[in-house]
Amino acid sequence: MQKVYSVGQVNSYIRNMFTQDFVLNRISVRGEVSNCKYHSSGHIYFSLKDASGTIACIMFAGARGGLAFRMSDGQQVVVDGNVNVYERDGKYQLYANRIRLDGAGVLYEKFLALKEELEEMGMFAPEYKKPIPRFVKRLGVVTAPTGAAIRDIINISTRRNPGIQLILYPAKVQGEGAAESVAEGLRALDGLDLDVIIVGRGGGSIEDLWAFNEETVARAIFACQTPVISAVGHETDTTIADFVADLRAPTPSAAAELAVMDVNALLQSLAAYKEQFGRLFSYQVQNARMRAQQYGMRLKYTSPMQRIREQRQRAADLEDAFCQSMDGILREQKHRMSVYIERMKGLSPLEKLSQGYAAVSDVRKKRIYSVEQVKTKDVIQIYVSDGRITAEVVDTEVL
Repeated sequence: MQKVYSVGQVNSYIRNMFTQDFVLNRISVRGEVSNCKYHSSGHIYFSLKDASGTIACIMFAGARGGLAFRMSDGQQVVVDGNVNVYERDGKYQLYANRIRLDGAGVLYEKFLALKEELEEMGMFAPEYKKPIPRFVKRLGVVTAPTGAAIRDIINISTRRNPGIQLILYPAKVQGEGAAESVAEGLRALDGLDLDVIIVGRGGGSIEDLWAFNEETVARAIFACQTPVISAVGHETDTTIADFVADLRAPTPSAAAELAVMDVNALLQSLAAYKEQFGRLFSYQVQNARMRAQQYGMRLKYTSPMQRIREQRQRAADLEDAFCQSMDGILREQKHRMSVYIERMKGLSPLEKLSQGYAAVSDVRKKRIYSVEQVKTKDVIQIYVSDGRITAEVVDTEVL
């Protein structure tokens, strides 16, 4: 009777076959990446395909440490690993231990390795970046003498500043010897006392731009005393030269715009500043005049002469008030004196005498008020209004 196996037994048997196969345990497979997905667990799921078929692949999170780039659909890669069966689904797949780019990818890996090396050496450090002068008079360019890059730089530079002086070093920018030619051009122009050097070329594949990923060019840029602007390829292209240069421009045209000041825009700005300065100056003059008038008014009221005049006026007012007060006091005192005089008149002996009365005293000038103070034959003196009368008492009589 024929033996019947379970699905699990079959899958397990096949798995053992894959495990025991030497070729499948250490295999490298070349193909195009498709259906690439980065799982939240850190695993990468993807497929490799070519014209004849497709194979499922997985790279576990623990193996990702050696992956130097981010995978995406359409990349040509070489995957090192082993082929085995996933028993639950009964499907075989390639378990990746290492993934590297194929073809251009090899160059990209070389690019990443050199980038990491130069970065560790400090050649990308911002403290080594030289500022680009704002007003450039002499501009050096290291690029091919023919092609769109130099035409764009010339057109834009002369349009922005007709007086700009351009010095071209006709370098080889592609193929064998290109890196040495670019480096020699940088060294030559660096000795001409220029304001800025633009080094670059138009767009192309990674192979076309590879001269600007060479260490020779990187070191030549780093050694330049003149500020260097890198302008290689299109906006999405990035080279080692871009990281070492003092400034990266996305395109040669952009490099010309970054290096050369737009004279017309500058003149317009100066005109605007002049107008603004004129308004501010007029405003300041007007404010200064108003402040001067205010200070003049303050000085008028707080000046020494004004204070002297005010004190004089105050003294005159006090003098007038004092005189009026004294006149009032004198009038009052005169009135009181008159009253006292009238009162004294009533008490004055002379006044009494002038009215027919007389004052009598003895020879010792003792006043005699009573008949009992004298006797017959005494000599008395009688004072009248116009003199004195000496008399002898003849008789006295008490009334």
